[in-house]
Amino acid sequence: MNATQRPIILFVVQSDPRTSHRPAEAIRIAAGIGTWRKADVRLCLLGPAVRAVGEWVDDLVDEDNFTRYLPILRDLGHPVLVEAGAIAAADLGEASVPYEPLGPDALAAWCARAGSVLRF
Repeated sequence: MNATQRPIILFVVQSDPRTSHRPAEAIRIAAGIGTWRKADVRLCLLGPAVRAVGEWVDDLVDEDNFTRYLPILRDLGHPVLVEAGAIAAADLGEASVPYEPLGPDALAAWCARAGSVLRF
């Protein structure tokens, strides 16, 4: 990493937002850190956590965190990284933010590139 690059902080979320507060908290924390512009914050959703970017968040724990903080992450200019296989399993409707499907190899590459990886 050269002096002009910011460190990457990768938030990997795989908890089910229908039963756990962890995805909402991860998104809240990621948005807060991202607004500092001291690091390149990336959000990766795996398994049932992909529901966080869906159209319907009313049945998710701490639903207001998704509607309040996902737009902040969107405005940072990076799509949310989403497990490709989990997208097909979830009925997302109209996604609330842009997302990029990724497979296991791409996830491994992001983890290797990141200075910090936080799992929720």
